[in-house]
Amino acid sequence: MRTPVLSFLRSQLSWPLQLAHTTARLFNQNGLQNHAAAAAFYFLLSATPLLLLLSYALQLLGHIAENSVPAAILMAALYDQLRLDNLTALGFIPRQAQLTVGGIGLLTLVLSSRGLVNAVQGAFRVIFPNPNKRNLVLSWVLPLIILPLLFLLMGLAMLAQVTLSFLAHNNFIGSGNAQMLQALNSMFGLAMVWSLLFAAYWRLPRQNPSARVAAAFALAATLSLGVLFSLFGTFFNLENLRSLYGAPGSVVFVLMGAYSAFLLLYLWAQALYAYGKVDITALEKLFLGGSSIGASKLEAYVFADTHRLLEKYGEVHPAGHTLIEEGSDSRISYFLHAGRATVYKRTDDGQRQIGTLIEGQLFGEMAYLLNEVRTASIVAQTDITVLALPPQMLEELMNHSAPLSRRIIDTLCQRLQRMILASPG
Repeated sequence: MRTPVLSFLRSQLSWPLQLAHTTARLFNQNGLQNHAAAAAFYFLLSATPLLLLLSYALQLLGHIAENSVPAAILMAALYDQLRLDNLTALGFIPRQAQLTVGGIGLLTLVLSSRGLVNAVQGAFRVIFPNPNKRNLVLSWVLPLIILPLLFLLMGLAMLAQVTLSFLAHNNFIGSGNAQMLQALNSMFGLAMVWSLLFAAYWRLPRQNPSARVAAAFALAATLSLGVLFSLFGTFFNLENLRSLYGAPGSVVFVLMGAYSAFLLLYLWAQALYAYGKVDITALEKLFLGGSSIGASKLEAYVFADTHRLLEKYGEVHPAGHTLIEEGSDSRISYFLHAGRATVYKRTDDGQRQIGTLIEGQLFGEMAYLLNEVRTASIVAQTDITVLALPPQMLEELMNHSAPLSRRIIDTLCQRLQRMILASPG
């Protein structure tokens, strides 16, 4: 009883394990940790002039608060919830921002905005490789718009959350109403983050994945970011960090958070790419068998189960079934998973056997690679199980795996040689 249960569990976990293994391998291979570090640096560089803009906003808000109760409540909420007086005392926010410095800050914001978006686009070019180039105008204009808009939306969401917390803490609107409004604001913030990630996962890759799949991975990334920032809030109390290390400690804290957030962003993007490549990787391991170069025991275990591939691509045919007819224009390739088959070619004396196919052989690829009709017939000698691969799958396999491409070319040369020897004259 135990063995069938374990086999069932393994078959159910086969695809998630293969997805996780492929994602981790590609993530390390692409060096996405370095891309996350670069994006975190540009994020910090972008956040610095925003503090200068915040000082301008506080000065303006202070003048408005002299004659406006809502502005006074908002200013009190900012200082109470964000401890802005501590940041000002530490020098993290300037007390009086000069106009010339503000201009430099805005210029820095624009340049760092472009740097951050370019860093993210560079990472996506590595994650989703494609030789096509983007429109030059869009690649220059979009970075100057996206980041300021993103910071504006994030600032508005945070401002609403801070104000609601302050009102609830001082019992201005009642704790029940405040909690409901805070929950709605949090849901709005998550929806905003999900929308941004969905747009990135769906539109940044050169070959866009389906909207449904991109939406699912964007949701997973959003929930992961929510958990990440909850853990940061729990284990790295910002106020204690400021008390111990001052403004530099706050900078390090922000840098750590940004780096971790971009790591998650790229990890789920890599998983989205791996989602479309798991079958390719699994088929490569199956076709190459034990000859996969550098294959580890973990990799061999993860890709050992073939039930999912058989359910998706498998076909079963009885003995005597003609799988490929000479002269037909079909382009499907086959992998013989179980059984034996015979190769026949027409001659002046009738059908002539020119070879036998055994388990583990790939066949039928000549018609696609040479763009010709079938040059021989394949008839099942016994009951056979094959994996049927459409032309685009074979193309992806050859692009993905150099060892498999070499094996296909070597097999193709041998078959052409046999066919030449078998031909009359």
